[in-house]
Order: sequence, then structure tokens, then C-alpha cells
Amino acid sequence: QVQLLESGGGSVQPGGSLRLSCAASGFTNNRYYMAWFRQAPGKGREGVAAIDSDGDTRYADSVKGRFTISRDNAQNTAYLQMDSLKPEDTGMYYCAAETEGRVVPILTLIEPDFGSWGQGTQVTVSS
Repeated sequence: QVQLLESGGGSVQPGGSLRLSCAASGFTNNRYYMAWFRQAPGKGREGVAAIDSDGDTRYADSVKGRFTISRDNAQNTAYLQMDSLKPEDTGMYYCAAETEGRVVPILTLIEPDFGSWGQGTQVTVSS
């Protein structure tokens, strides 16, 4: 059974930085996509960034140039470095993962393409 455990959320002022981590367990190898989604109060969940096992990435337009997703395959961990944070980045951030090719053959930021989810970590950007 796949389990994802997020950490690193918190409160920060606009312009600040945070680094989220997501530790995965239960996969039999490293061939799985990992992604970050977020949900602001009263809004739906949106894809933020995703990465495959080869290091290819996808980003939402709203975070390009400010957020960086990476992963350490040896540690089964993905990271989301968030810089130049804005109040509109506030929300619950969820880690997601899916075996490469099981649902879709390419990396996406589409929620239904991911079958495993973490519990989420809160990010608040406010002055």
C-alpha cells in the first residue's frame, strides 16, 4: 500500500520561502510520478508541479519561475521549493503519486491521474 507523508508547511510573509517534502513508501521501484496539488479555501484542488522518475517536470503557469519541484529517488522523497511566495499561494498542499504509465503515459497536473494522496500540509502566506 502506497503512503505519502508531507512535511514543511507553515506561515510566512509575502516574498518569503518554504520547502515542502513528501516521503513515499510502498512502491516497488522508482518509476512513479510525484506531484504537488493545492486547495485554497472555497476552491477546488489545482495542480502545482509534477515530476517523473527521470526528472522531467511540469508546472502550473501561476508558479513558474517561483516554485521548483525535485526528487531524490534514493530517499523516495519529492520536494517543492517555494520562493517569492504570494498571499494567493495560501492553501492546503497535497502530495500525490502514481505509477508511471498505469493511468496515463505522460506526466500531467490532472487530479484524476493520481491515485495516491497524502494528508496535506498547510501553507499560509500573510503579512
